[in-house]
Amino acid sequence: MLALCATPLFRVPESVLAFVAPGALVLGMLLALTLGNPYPEASKAASKLLLQAAVVLLGFSLDIDKVIAAGTRGIGFALASISAVFLLGWLLQRVLKVRPLTSLLVSTGTAICGGSAIAAMATMTDAPQEDVSVSVGTVFLLNAVALLVFPPIGHALHLSGDAFGTWAGIAIHDVSSVVGAATAFGGGALTTATAVKLSRVLYLVPTVLITGLILHKTNGETTKKAPIPWFIGLFLLACLARSYSPAVAAHANTIKLAATCGFAMALLLIGAGISRKTLATVGTRPLLQGVLQWLFMSLAALALVML
Repeated sequence: MLALCATPLFRVPESVLAFVAPGALVLGMLLALTLGNPYPEASKAASKLLLQAAVVLLGFSLDIDKVIAAGTRGIGFALASISAVFLLGWLLQRVLKVRPLTSLLVSTGTAICGGSAIAAMATMTDAPQEDVSVSVGTVFLLNAVALLVFPPIGHALHLSGDAFGTWAGIAIHDVSSVVGAATAFGGGALTTATAVKLSRVLYLVPTVLITGLILHKTNGETTKKAPIPWFIGLFLLACLARSYSPAVAAHANTIKLAATCGFAMALLLIGAGISRKTLATVGTRPLLQGVLQWLFMSLAALALVML
């Protein structure tokens, strides 16, 4: 599949790509629940490596100069909203009694950039497959809802293209869904929406690093160095290559498709590691947490663009 992404034969509209990863997750779960998974350990190891590789490849979609230009305009709101989402997630985790790692993954996906952020955080925390599966499923379900309801709401509120792009870039989880919603809305929203969303992707780096340090201290491993996620360093190098190498930039879209396929393959393997027992253990409360956090982010961002 990754090789196919590098050929001209694989050219799918970005709005369609929004459904590739959740489809892979569902397919993996169906296979696991019906046929079983004879190689659970191997699939878990492979899914972790694929998640890391997909995060690195995502870096090739970021032109740092454009992203920073978009991000500096709303840096105050970005920092405040990301912090507020994590604080709300911390409170909801205790009230709803959500598994801590599941809650953390849902908060990360909601606050920053959906499935890609969950992938990065999952590899840092070595989260179990059921936590990853439920959190990704929650985020992608809300993505699908946003993709359908945001454009008509934007038109009903008479938002400008720039205002809708800002709202979508903040409130919709994944880049592909942001692109799909902005394209459906029209009015020049696509450029703004993409820049705003990609500017939030950069917050993935400090968020993952800070979480790693916190978990390191919480676990009492004070005599050892905190873990350094190598894939975050490669992610930053990919951003720099995309921004300052014309040869790399020329193939950025193809590399981005490869990242999407890699992420989908990882989710297929993660879904294949799920059982009815693990799904029952996690329950439906992460979905409620995700909905409440998403509504908070959506309404806050909408209030911002309508001021």
